[in-house]
Amino acid sequence: MSLLLLFVCTIANAQHDWEQYFNMLGDPEEMDESTWEAAYDILCELEDNPININTASREDLERLPFLTSEDVEGICEYIYRYGEMKTLGELAMIESISHNKQQLMRYFVYAGKREQDKGFPTLNNILKYGKHDVLMSGKIPFYERKGDKNGYLGYQYKHNIRYNFKYGDYLRFGLVGAQDAGEPFFANKNSDGYDFYSFYLMAKNLGRIKSLVVGRYRVNFGMGLVMNTDFVPGKTTILTSLGRGSNNIRTHSSVQSDSYLQGAAATVGITKGLSATAFVSYRSIDATLNEDTNTIATIVKTGYHRTKSELDKKNNARQFTTGGNVNYSLNGLHIGLTAIYTSFDKDLSPDTETLFRRHNPTGNGFYNVSTDYGYTHHRFTINGETAINDKGALATINSVSCKLNSELSLMALHRFYSMRYYSLYAKSFSEGGAVQDESGAYLGVDWHPSRKLSVIAYTDYAFFPWPKYQASIVSHAWDNMLTVTYTPNQWSFTARYRYKMREKDNKDDILMYKREHKGRVAVSYNGKRWYSKTQADIAYTRHDSNSFGWMISQNIGYTNNSWLKLNGSIGYFNTDDYNSRVYSYERGMLYSMSFPSFYGEGIRYSLFIRTDLSKRLMMAAKLSTTDYFDCNVIGSGKQQINRSSVTDLELQLRWKI
Repeated sequence: MSLLLLFVCTIANAQHDWEQYFNMLGDPEEMDESTWEAAYDILCELEDNPININTASREDLERLPFLTSEDVEGICEYIYRYGEMKTLGELAMIESISHNKQQLMRYFVYAGKREQDKGFPTLNNILKYGKHDVLMSGKIPFYERKGDKNGYLGYQYKHNIRYNFKYGDYLRFGLVGAQDAGEPFFANKNSDGYDFYSFYLMAKNLGRIKSLVVGRYRVNFGMGLVMNTDFVPGKTTILTSLGRGSNNIRTHSSVQSDSYLQGAAATVGITKGLSATAFVSYRSIDATLNEDTNTIATIVKTGYHRTKSELDKKNNARQFTTGGNVNYSLNGLHIGLTAIYTSFDKDLSPDTETLFRRHNPTGNGFYNVSTDYGYTHHRFTINGETAINDKGALATINSVSCKLNSELSLMALHRFYSMRYYSLYAKSFSEGGAVQDESGAYLGVDWHPSRKLSVIAYTDYAFFPWPKYQASIVSHAWDNMLTVTYTPNQWSFTARYRYKMREKDNKDDILMYKREHKGRVAVSYNGKRWYSKTQADIAYTRHDSNSFGWMISQNIGYTNNSWLKLNGSIGYFNTDDYNSRVYSYERGMLYSMSFPSFYGEGIRYSLFIRTDLSKRLMMAAKLSTTDYFDCNVIGSGKQQINRSSVTDLELQLRWKI
């Protein structure tokens, strides 16, 4: 059982949304912001559009990132043997699914009728019975950045709108428009309004066509060595799925302006257990061009277009990608084959003179091929993927998990990514942040000596045979974590310690270990209406110099089950510098992750309110402030704020039609 589940052990008695527990899933430093947002987006989408467990395919269930291969196989086998579930209480009959997972699944699945397949619905029924959903969000800053006066081409307000139409499990259509603060609106290159748009149409159960997507979408095959534009588990969260891979396509309904494909994708069921997916994509990308303007120096993924120089990089290159996957899954065994090809309208020509960029992809026309494989047994699970690129370089990742008894599970994972291997769409488990230039071994332990006591731990060793950023020669890293949680009734006591060491260049360009110690102690209470959590964090780093920081925070929530939700938080932080920064969870808006980091000295406080005026109309607001005691200027460059505090107001309105 993962850290996510350790924090939801009393969720059955607490009427609080899953978001606060998801943000306790693991250390935010384990994964980049886009990865966290991708996982968050998946669960927000599933909360609004839950899965009918009685008609769900393996691909549908694999969208839940906390389910293991054994869990998915167990659900499918149970329904095959005993027919449709009458209630979700029947999940208790599946041995691999713990009580805590059963409670968590109630947010994202339901036990509905398995109606006789009457084929794809008629247009009249779709228009008559389809459901519309409009979500509008905005953020108002009560301060002014340097760029707002001189440099940014737009106003300082951030806002977005999402429209989604759904008819059962058959059809989804949507449009997203998003604007970051400082970006021009109906001006410059944004003459069509928003800086970023996403549009999609997804149909399912079209005869042999399991799913068809037109517009913008995401794809994930195997364990991500070749193709993954979606969620990647970190070192703690990987214990949730026990290394499970997935094969699915889904719509890009996020405000993220990268990690998506544009065109069409379809999955076809060929025969029992055998399916094939094909996709094609052609899209504009942001890029920094070399002086000749005919070659690409770097692909830009920030999504910001606030200044003239940022706008000059917008959509100035084109990328074509096509590929597919064939997958066979039956009786616990699965094997798949993936192949992709991608090219650009301009050659890639990065600065390969810098050592850590020496093996970056150059030229044009790149392909990757991989095979993924695995076997699920009620006591153990094996998963893996092996890939090569157009240079003949190899990448492989393999994991095995074993349930020794009802209390103890172990997981081991090994990866080898050649320094010459690359895939432009690869995302998988790693210490170095890329599927390249890394070998490593990971061991995770999940132990429940009693129902109230949980212990999870991992150790991960990584070796980098080629120079990395801030490491000019061969280097190593070692990461360790231990979390203990005790949950008597409605209370939860958690203690966590993480020790990480990684070799980096010091100020004399000599390689030495950067040592990081991080600790957390938390006490939380989950009642029928009230939620409370008190948390203390410390961080200590040693490298060129020592850096120490700490934070204590309090979070209180109240819910009137029918229409009102309130949440308030306050925290004091004191750190020497950025190296000893600390993190704190805050309740955020729908589809918005809120796990800010803090350094320096100051106080952070926020207030969140949500009211459901009816089943169709929801309004929410969040007011947050950070007061710094040790500075009169916040940030630098065009983001500089000439004051010691920042206050933001976020607003959200959702209307279901």
